[in-house]
Amino acid sequence: MRKTLRILSKLLLLFASFGVFLSNRIMFFKKKDDDLILHRELEAGRLNPAGLINLPKREILIPSSFGYHLKAVIFEPHKTNKYMIFCHGVTENKTNSVKYMNLFLKRGFNCLIYDHRRHGESGGITTSYGHYEKFDLKSVVDWLKKDAGPELFLGIHGESMGAATLLLYAGMIEDGADFYIADCPFSDFEKQLAYRIKKGLKIPPKLILPVADLFIKLRENYSLRDVSPISVIDRIKKPILFIHSQKDDYVLPSMTKELYDQKKGPKKLFLAVNGVHAQSFNENSAEYEKMIDEFLHDCVYEKKQ
Repeated sequence: MRKTLRILSKLLLLFASFGVFLSNRIMFFKKKDDDLILHRELEAGRLNPAGLINLPKREILIPSSFGYHLKAVIFEPHKTNKYMIFCHGVTENKTNSVKYMNLFLKRGFNCLIYDHRRHGESGGITTSYGHYEKFDLKSVVDWLKKDAGPELFLGIHGESMGAATLLLYAGMIEDGADFYIADCPFSDFEKQLAYRIKKGLKIPPKLILPVADLFIKLRENYSLRDVSPISVIDRIKKPILFIHSQKDDYVLPSMTKELYDQKKGPKKLFLAVNGVHAQSFNENSAEYEKMIDEFLHDCVYEKKQ
């Protein structure tokens, strides 16, 4: 009997260790170094510090409903009620949003960039790939609506995890912006993990995902199944521009096509010819800008009139 108990104890310990290891890999996904992101954007010519210095701006700390602060910078060179919020991807920070922000500054919008939880200068301990991040985005939107006033005209742009975050936010009870741009989102986090496990580890995902999900539930109080933009896409009434690179083999473009197909109401789809994951703008800048203009003209401004 004691021998059996010892064996069971060891097996339980191994199972718990495996579960903690898997959930750690998800919760504490390795981030890029902030200096690396800065130097990358500088060397690529997508960041002009001198130009940013000359823009009227405010650095702010927005309280999250989870007890930490979100670091944001709001650029307001225009006397307008038109604003954009930008959501970066996992491992990145708000510096990565500057290239997208410049597109909309040029189009007469004021812009707010911020760091997601556990990234950049924001607080927070773990990453949840859009689950808790969508509530943080709500805090950012609520802050901006209070600051800018009731006539706020708002768009939200997101890349990768940021795109999934804005779709999850938009799929909550309130559809809080006037339009959305989702660049290379996953449609379902559990399916995305299954694809990465199968591709990278060559292990059947069904041997790993149930354990990871159990320990995420125990430690973070949500399920991988909760992070599913496809499950809420039909609730989003406002226009969405979906963007994805055709050659993306990290998050498959079929996920964006699935989201596009199930979205009701005004929408557009841009499948960029060049680039891999999160490179649609970097490798197709002219086409990217053209599609934004077409989307704003056809789906946003025409709809608003």
